[in-house]
Amino acid sequence: MRQERAVRTRQALILSAAEVFERCGYTRTKLTEISSNAGVSRGALHFHFENKAVVAATVEATAAATLRRTATEARRPGDNALQRLIGTSRAMAEQLSDDVVARAGYHLSCEASDGTGLDLRGEWYRCVQRMITEAATERLLAENVSEQEAVTSIVAATTGFEVLGRTDPRWLAAEGIDRFWRLLLPSLVTAEALATVDAPAHRADAA
Repeated sequence: MRQERAVRTRQALILSAAEVFERCGYTRTKLTEISSNAGVSRGALHFHFENKAVVAATVEATAAATLRRTATEARRPGDNALQRLIGTSRAMAEQLSDDVVARAGYHLSCEASDGTGLDLRGEWYRCVQRMITEAATERLLAENVSEQEAVTSIVAATTGFEVLGRTDPRWLAAEGIDRFWRLLLPSLVTAEALATVDAPAHRADAA
């Protein structure tokens, strides 16, 4: 029973920390705000976390685990590389929109000020790079498309959605992600591949 209570307290503190980090940023966040927001004492916070850097590292690690799992679960058997990339980008945007811990942890990792070594934006770059390379191997890319330019464009656009989504969640909505892909795909892939790749249609938008 005591162990279950400790687990619940730790989870409440992680959630509270994510909310406060998102609202105030790492530098301006105070441990008293985190404990108060979680409804626990400062002593309870220190039982679980030595200092603010450890709290931030835990939020980052939790976000990383969630986003990696989200990316893995988004890939359906039988999909080609581009379909996997589209599905992954949509799932990641949805997770960032709905999950404050994922959102705050991703943002903290981009600040690169706490020395955790996590680089979630870099991981996303490498994920896109890997799937574009696979798409080229599968002969899905149009003849005049540079793999590196495709990676750079996709990462820049999706990173922009994440940054803008911090203040306006509509930027992370599935409809916006799908519109981006429907705009990009005709110039990215062969005509044959275009017929096999689905950037789901919120058909009302396309009608």
